[in-house]
Amino acid sequence: MESIAVPSWRARLRAMVETKPFERLVVAVIVVNAITLGLETSATAMAVAGPLLVALDRLALLFFCVELAIRIVAYGLAFFRGPWNLFDFAIVAISLAPASEGFQVLRALRILRALRLLSVVPQMRRVVEALLSALPGMGSVVALLILVFYVFAVMATKLFGPSFPDWFGSVGASLYTLFQIMTLESWSMGIVRPVMEKHPQAWLFFVPFILITTFAVLNLFIALIVNAMQQVHESEGLGKTLEVDHAQVMAELRAIRAELAELRRTAPTRGRAETLAAPERTG
Repeated sequence: MESIAVPSWRARLRAMVETKPFERLVVAVIVVNAITLGLETSATAMAVAGPLLVALDRLALLFFCVELAIRIVAYGLAFFRGPWNLFDFAIVAISLAPASEGFQVLRALRILRALRLLSVVPQMRRVVEALLSALPGMGSVVALLILVFYVFAVMATKLFGPSFPDWFGSVGASLYTLFQIMTLESWSMGIVRPVMEKHPQAWLFFVPFILITTFAVLNLFIALIVNAMQQVHESEGLGKTLEVDHAQVMAELRAIRAELAELRRTAPTRGRAETLAAPERTG
């Protein structure tokens, strides 16, 4: 009897943590906790409601510990086989680490609890899964970008290094300057036009670099991410279709079983009725 009661108890816990109201409660606590942690950085907010903010933070941590304990009890060892479960466990464990004066970084890491929204909200989880699935394809694009950067950095150091040592005095300085140009942050008035005052033909170097990096290579990243998200969406759609088909098949099987049970139940009665009717037909 005990072996039957424990699984049913765990099944009830599992059903509870998988319900929408429980999921919304977890999301609400995460959002409120993220807001309180942000308010703790304000001296004014701490002066007005410091004890309340600290109490809310501790209550949120207590809630996360209880919620995590419920999930571990509900799923057993299977809990630790899920990557998102390990992600939640690591964030809560970091929050439980003692934060003394010598470990202020641990207090700052409490805001990592807000990242639990990635595992709780399905839409965010799909985006992260799409990004992770796109990483293998991004490797070749990153290698191409690094090669382009290195080639242009060496060229820029030789061409513009003597005139502008702060920007192009070394390969490292050139790499950083080219990265700024790629992001289009003050690239024209801040860097390219001053360079063109001494090197009028410098646009022949910078324009192809911007076209290759900003408008070509970076768009490859976007294409890979969009393709990965589309694949994740299609796989989820296929999974939902299979679930619907499975439910329909199971419903038909249950109907067939009910009909067979009805036939078995009525078969003896029909047999006796036919046996009694046979002599009358013979006479």
